Amino acid sequence: MAGKSKSQPRRRSKRRKPLRLAEKLISIRVKLGMSQGALVRHLGLEELIERDYISKFERGILEPTLDVLLAYARAISTTGQGEFLEAIIDDKLNLPAKIPADPRR
Repeated sequence: MAGKSKSQPRRRSKRRKPLRLAEKLISIRVKLGMSQGALVRHLGLEELIERDYISKFERGILEPTLDVLLAYARAISTTGQGEFLEAIIDDKLNLPAKIPADPRR
């Protein structure tokens, strides 16, 4: 019978976590001038997450889902289109100095 042998442990690939993600999420909230609860409402995520999740994201305990990261990216863009998603998740890129930011600049 073809297939994987059950005697060998399955290798899990290690996904690299963005090292600066928590720092960037704090920066976004602070630059928007919001509390954690206000940020949840501003992101439109009241049905998905509670305020304590923002705290866990900011402390690096949990990583936000793609939907949450996209909501952050939309919140920091003047167009609301999420152009800054890469800047949030890529450690080599910085967030815009001014938030919300115009992606055309």
